[in-house]
Amino acid sequence: MTTTQTPANPRRAFIAAAGAGVAGLGFTAIAPGLHLMAVAQAAETRKAGTAASSAVRWGLLIDANKCAPGCTKCIDACHTENGVSANLPDPRQNSQWIRKIELVDRRPGKTQGHVTQLPMMCQHCAEPPCVDVCPTGASMKRPDGIVLVDKHTCIGCRYCMMACPYKARSFVHAPLHDQNPEVPRGKGTVESCTLCVHRIDKGQQPACVESCPEGAMTFGDLNDADSAIAKRIASVPTTQVRADLRLNPGVRYEGL
Repeated sequence: MTTTQTPANPRRAFIAAAGAGVAGLGFTAIAPGLHLMAVAQAAETRKAGTAASSAVRWGLLIDANKCAPGCTKCIDACHTENGVSANLPDPRQNSQWIRKIELVDRRPGKTQGHVTQLPMMCQHCAEPPCVDVCPTGASMKRPDGIVLVDKHTCIGCRYCMMACPYKARSFVHAPLHDQNPEVPRGKGTVESCTLCVHRIDKGQQPACVESCPEGAMTFGDLNDADSAIAKRIASVPTTQVRADLRLNPGVRYEGL
């Protein structure tokens, strides 16, 4: 898209052009010579750091058979680690990086009516739609597969929330207090599970994995055939939620 006119309101023109880019799946120019995909890739390179490597793809395997009904240990650990609290007057405005969902088997047969509970969070897709639609490059994927939001670049447009098929992202509606300095958050921005990237980069496990009393979560490198997660995926049937979308999530489920 080219023009020789200077818009009266550059910010409005920018957002309008970005919106047009969403319809084009991120390939429409938001300024002469500047494309959404180029912005996202530049942000990815800028923020990746030395800890992230494309030789690694971090993933999470959750055994739904071990996920106990009523247990919220993973949710509590996640929210404590990342400074997320549920204290707003309108509970619909509370951020939720991880939640428990119930799946009811509707198929005729012996298992009809069976209820399965499992944690649902950002699926850290190999082809993340949230990155495709972001007009500023705030939504990005590191070389090691972790999908993040740059709080300094996010303008709160919430395109990524609409694009996510897992409803995994939240918008910060209120001022924040008592934050973990390793986990930047801010009012007016979008956020979601980061796989506790600040812990991973120090060689630690995500908080949800460490907290699970049933050992239902396995974290590791999907690219390493000798890792516990890769061996488990190779030996038992596992599921990617909404695999039909071909997003190739890094979070897998066993027992669905």
